[in-house]
Amino acid sequence: MPLSRPVYRFNAALVREPSRSVVRGLRAVDQGDPDYDGVAAEHAAYIDALEAAGLAVTVLPPLEAFPDSVFVEDPALVFSAGAILLRPGNATRRGETAQIAPVLRRRFETVLEMSGTGYADGGDILVTPDHVMIGLSARTNAAGAGALGACLTKLGLASKTVTTPPGVLHFKTDCSLIEENCVLVTARLEASGVFEEFETLILPQGEEAAANALRINDVVLVGAQFPRTIEMLDQAGYSVVPLATEQIGRIDAGLSCMSLRWFDETLDG
Repeated sequence: MPLSRPVYRFNAALVREPSRSVVRGLRAVDQGDPDYDGVAAEHAAYIDALEAAGLAVTVLPPLEAFPDSVFVEDPALVFSAGAILLRPGNATRRGETAQIAPVLRRRFETVLEMSGTGYADGGDILVTPDHVMIGLSARTNAAGAGALGACLTKLGLASKTVTTPPGVLHFKTDCSLIEENCVLVTARLEASGVFEEFETLILPQGEEAAANALRINDVVLVGAQFPRTIEMLDQAGYSVVPLATEQIGRIDAGLSCMSLRWFDETLDG
């Protein structure tokens, strides 16, 4: 069933402070290690942007044993109706699920776990008004998509499995929902036809990394180093908040990865 409010309407978020081990984070392409102080500064600015957009942000402590644990969106999904614990595709990240599980159980009455041995990363999940899109990738396989779909059904949400283009780390590496019926997307993912039912804004050539933008309430968070994308969104009438993502980008991350966002019915607004 469709969600009862815009899918980008949030009032609560969970984030995790970056650990000093973040400099050893996973990456598909080696652009050099990120600078810890740079990552910390980008993360702090990100929290400020979430709060300015109207979210109550809970900050979890860093996990030194898990360099990528600042990217809390991969081991779990959250909705107003409940949370789902995922099984990340990279084995080094699977312990993150156990770390975030008790936090979610304190906040959600319903917390589901994937059955079987399949795997799925939150970075492959795009929530749209009518269904949750699950992108198959190196980090999300068919068995994981099936198990996740079963959990979504229990929360009253429909799902649709699609294919991520070869060489793309996560489905949301190449797209983000910026309006109920509009997706910001790379040319290669748009060409795949997975967004035939949506309007699309195709990213300027050379700024494909801006695809992982984040719509929150009335604003769209976008990497500050993508001026043509920012101009395109501004001309389309969006209120854009540019944020530095150069350091987190060195470990294959973007703006959606760093938070779990939902609408908490118990909070005002």
